[in-house]
Amino acid sequence: MGTRRNFLEKLTVSAIGLPILGSPANLFAASGEPYQGPVLRVAIMGLGSYGNRVARAMVSCKRSKLVGVISGTPSKVADWRVKYDIPEKNCYNYDNFDQIKDNPDIDAVYVITPNGLHKDHAIRAARAGKHVICEKPMGINAREGQEMVDACKAANVRLLIGYRMHFEPKTVEVIRMRMAGEFGKPKFFQGQSGFVIGDPTQWRLNKKLAGGGAMMDIGIYSINGARYMLGEEPVWVTAQETKTDPVKFKEGVDETIQFQMGFPSGAVANCLSTYAMNHLDRFFLNGEDGFAEMQPSSGYGPIEGRTHKGELTQPHITHQTLQMDGMAQLIFDGVEPIVPVDGEEGVKDMKIIDAIFQAVKTGKRVDL
Repeated sequence: MGTRRNFLEKLTVSAIGLPILGSPANLFAASGEPYQGPVLRVAIMGLGSYGNRVARAMVSCKRSKLVGVISGTPSKVADWRVKYDIPEKNCYNYDNFDQIKDNPDIDAVYVITPNGLHKDHAIRAARAGKHVICEKPMGINAREGQEMVDACKAANVRLLIGYRMHFEPKTVEVIRMRMAGEFGKPKFFQGQSGFVIGDPTQWRLNKKLAGGGAMMDIGIYSINGARYMLGEEPVWVTAQETKTDPVKFKEGVDETIQFQMGFPSGAVANCLSTYAMNHLDRFFLNGEDGFAEMQPSSGYGPIEGRTHKGELTQPHITHQTLQMDGMAQLIFDGVEPIVPVDGEEGVKDMKIIDAIFQAVKTGKRVDL
């Protein structure tokens, strides 16, 4: 993972009994039919590299549209206005964006700022009456995440987390197979998430802004992947940290963490999160009757994978295009993806990250 980064039969119920999407590819980007329904009008907050990626992907969306920007850099705002035909009245900075409450042409704010700013930005957007989409991790700990959930509920707006993999067709197919019992009883998951990070002065290596290091950025993919591929919530974690460069990776900024999770069924997960090794983007699921292997498993794509039944052949469609159209359908039609993308889902991952950091610090198993 070099940066932070057939079709399905329609399913009608998920593991928790919610209506869910069948084939994201059919429902959204791959559909040739003109779309006549409501469009989610989105303002992106944070015009960095990932904000640019989301904006490019939204050009292909049918159910959502980029209509506004929030940035502290006037030159970026000017560039985006021209590139995406954004009206001046839909452009804000971090000081005045509360005024978005008076703008009826914006439905949602997508928060793509550093992790340590997510809570404040999301709560301000919610209090302005806008739906909130927030990049993961949703905050720097579970307490912040829960505060965001509570604030959005109080404001009667949706809080969604940028879990693009929950819409990715090959990932969805593996989850469908697991839910259908095609792997038998899941027994073991392995997740490897890592790359060599560059610029030592970037915000991802600043504890205040990032909340940690590799775990917050890419380790969360293995945490979330273990949960959706095994179909359970972990009940304990253990973890061990390795740090070879304490100058680059200062106190509270993890370089490499190996962590293990145990699940109620007896299944276990063994995972690696690192900023010190390249070519680590792999998920492996082993069940009593079969297996699934995905490599790359969570990068921007194409995702590649195979199971005991053969290669996964679902087409690659830009993840953020599927995500944004899927989230629009969720907001307008109440159609849930195969795995939730709501704030509560984000808090679950944050609780596990908190426990992993505690396990590193104490050297002991931490029960969840």
